[in-house]
Amino acid sequence: MHIRILGAAAGGGFPQWNCNCPNCGGVRRGELNARPRTQSSIAIRGADETAWTLVNASPDILAQLQANPQLQPGRAYRDTGIRNIVLTDSQIDHTTGLLMLREATKPWPLWCTDNAFADLTTSNPILQVLQRYCGIDRQRIVTGEWFAVGGNEDLRWQAFALPGKPPPYSPRPPELGDVIGLIVEDVSTEMRLCYAPGVANIDSWLFELMSSAQCVLVDGTFWTDDEMLRLGVAHKRAADMGHLSQTGGMIQWLDRLPATTRRVLIHINNTNPILVEDSPERALLNQHSIEVAYDGMEIVL
Repeated sequence: MHIRILGAAAGGGFPQWNCNCPNCGGVRRGELNARPRTQSSIAIRGADETAWTLVNASPDILAQLQANPQLQPGRAYRDTGIRNIVLTDSQIDHTTGLLMLREATKPWPLWCTDNAFADLTTSNPILQVLQRYCGIDRQRIVTGEWFAVGGNEDLRWQAFALPGKPPPYSPRPPELGDVIGLIVEDVSTEMRLCYAPGVANIDSWLFELMSSAQCVLVDGTFWTDDEMLRLGVAHKRAADMGHLSQTGGMIQWLDRLPATTRRVLIHINNTNPILVEDSPERALLNQHSIEVAYDGMEIVL
């Protein structure tokens, strides 16, 4: 199983277009040892090098496809290595890129939960718009049930519900299943990836699921719960936005995983000091054997 990090940043990317926080201003001026990142998305394939599944469609999808030629096999005038799309929620940061994929030559097989499908066909009807272009072949994700996606039959997938909230544009009240994580398993080797870019908290059930994976690619949005408040760029805490900060418990939970488990943080907000590679915060993560995802990073299991 090959996992390609297309984008490692949270919403807005890094640097964010309208942000002059110490991180964004510093990297824009070339004063920080930090690399820019696009908004969170990954691609996964099994043995077939030309059959990738896109997990979440970032607003930066076109730049990400240009930066990852593996996703363009070039077998015809109109071609792509993306066979399927899987969504973990209906947030704008994870779905806007769908509109950029409208030139596809056939309907997209798109996997999502009923909650996400409701949002994307009513309050933010992206899928209705796409039906007028390439079309959508919607496939239903039911949490707890294994499923397979076309072209990647050597991989099997399972979604699990996470505490979270629907997007701000959605009129629905929050309910379990608005946000999901994914277990992806190589059928032949039984190697597993646990992917959860949005985690509000971790309990014993979720920790057991994470412990079953050889790689955990997990929410790295904020360093502290009050990060945005202290900088004066937002009026909410990390917990209010559905994210468990590194110092609020994430590091401690990752420390408890088996020693052989690879730990990687993704969906990193532009304010998070771990983006600076020679920062004290990054040094602390290194001491705990926790990696920070970057655009173009490849993980092989």
